[in-house]
Amino acid sequence: MKIYDFTPAPNCKRVRMFVLEKGLDIAFEQVDLLSGEHKSPDFLKKNPMGLVPVLELDDGTCIAESVAICRYLDDVFPEPPLTGTDPKERAVIEMWNRRVELGLFHSVGGYFVHTAPFFKDHVRQRADYAEDLRETARKQLQWLDQNLGDRRCIAGERYSIADITAQMVIDLGTPSVFTVDDSLANISRWLKEVSSRPGAAALAAKTPAADNAAQGA
Repeated sequence: MKIYDFTPAPNCKRVRMFVLEKGLDIAFEQVDLLSGEHKSPDFLKKNPMGLVPVLELDDGTCIAESVAICRYLDDVFPEPPLTGTDPKERAVIEMWNRRVELGLFHSVGGYFVHTAPFFKDHVRQRADYAEDLRETARKQLQWLDQNLGDRRCIAGERYSIADITAQMVIDLGTPSVFTVDDSLANISRWLKEVSSRPGAAALAAKTPAADNAAQGA
């Protein structure tokens, strides 16, 4: 199998983090978003949405959407478990992963959609809306900090995909959207712990293309 991605893109980083945490040896192939390779006929056969990442299996099946890719890999390679081991744990992890996605990731990603040069020819960028999203992201980060006070990780005591999503989006949002300081004691404590994990290496990975061009892709 192989994974098509564009290293600076947030959802690609999420999958790379997941693969590193699982200790898997999977080939990654870069798709050049800046040249429009993701809209080429060949790539659209793999994902008609024209988005990365895409996991291509040995039989030619292509799985898009970062969480779907992660769930597949967790089912095929169950150790260590990152999406839960029983119905209750899977539901709690999914709940918190969605909370991070719909709250923090939506607002941070939206901020870059309305400010990054990469998107200026794709959407009508609004600076005022970008500022609203920045404020929403800051409030969401504060809310997450408050809810992290009674447990070790985002969805409980076990590290999971919810932590990976939160790491990815906090890395994306710092420092353009927010900063993590002493006022966010629980987030700071959690970040210190997870920053030494294997998946954190994916957050520093770059391609020759500027990261700013790919924010939110």
